Amino acid sequence: MDILEKSLSYEEVTEIFVRVNSLGSKLRSSDLALAQITAKWRNSLRIFQDFQTQCAKTGFELDLGLHLKNLIAFATGQSQFRTVGNLSVQKLQESWNDSCRGMEFALNFLKSNVGVESPTLLSSPFLLITLAIYGHKRQYKLSPDQGTNLRYWVITANAKGRYSRGSSESLLDQDLSIINQGGDVKDLVERLQQQVGRLDITPQELEGRNQRSALFKTMFLAFRHSGAKDWQSNLTIALDHSGHQHQLQFHHIFPKAILHGHVTGRETDDIANLAFIGGRTNRQISDKIPSDYLPPLLIKVGESPFTAQGIPTNTPLLTVDNYKGFLAERRRLIASILNSFIGSSVN
Repeated sequence: MDILEKSLSYEEVTEIFVRVNSLGSKLRSSDLALAQITAKWRNSLRIFQDFQTQCAKTGFELDLGLHLKNLIAFATGQSQFRTVGNLSVQKLQESWNDSCRGMEFALNFLKSNVGVESPTLLSSPFLLITLAIYGHKRQYKLSPDQGTNLRYWVITANAKGRYSRGSSESLLDQDLSIINQGGDVKDLVERLQQQVGRLDITPQELEGRNQRSALFKTMFLAFRHSGAKDWQSNLTIALDHSGHQHQLQFHHIFPKAILHGHVTGRETDDIANLAFIGGRTNRQISDKIPSDYLPPLLIKVGESPFTAQGIPTNTPLLTVDNYKGFLAERRRLIASILNSFIGSSVN
């Protein structure tokens, strides 16, 4: 135990705290940054938490560290916390106010223009920071083309996992640099293409992916945009339905029990075998094979609920023997729906 002298200032004590906790059982960099910020700016923690609560009420419950990273991005033009100790209280306060306005724009754009109503649909929350800075740099005045192009970049970057590959902060800083230097969405798209290659979604790209994939999140957005509904209640698929029977679940079209012993677990959990339906419908289907449960549903509700989710309904593909053929056909249909949802590249 190190006992510090009473004569040390609060900022000196904070500096010691940061240095000590940079080794051993580490705290997160955002925790250390928060200690430095609150040492200078008294009562700022309550201000940060109030805004965090405000965002949570809109459906975006975000880690406080993300709000701090957004603050630093507004204050310094980059996202890493290493320069936080050099910022004055005035700079922190001004940048915080700007960062809140930027975050509000980002959340509103995601909800209204993209259809993302929860951070669970994002491959990385860092997308919010890029959106916030972009809106701020343009004084929240976007032309129709800029709005369309920004939507394209957001959906594509989310689907491709822009900030989920390599060093997330370095990738974010690349995009922040583009925007701060006056670049537009076209420049962001070009940087993304350099990273991932082709920007459209191919059936091969879906192969072997599971529910943790960024593409799975985009599938939900694309299916809902196509009009996907529960197969019995006719409710449009959504994350926030009330009641246990209507809460959204992802359903194995070919149940695990049916596929056990025929294919690997990875093939069973392939996203081409997953669909979005309500809990009650999922429980009623249980372990039935699709060749048994799909035909009666088709008679009852028609093909549109299945077409919206790219589910083949031709009987020969609905048997275990043709499971891999079913996956191949559904990947083709999903890729088509995804590309239609994403839209064409920027002008």
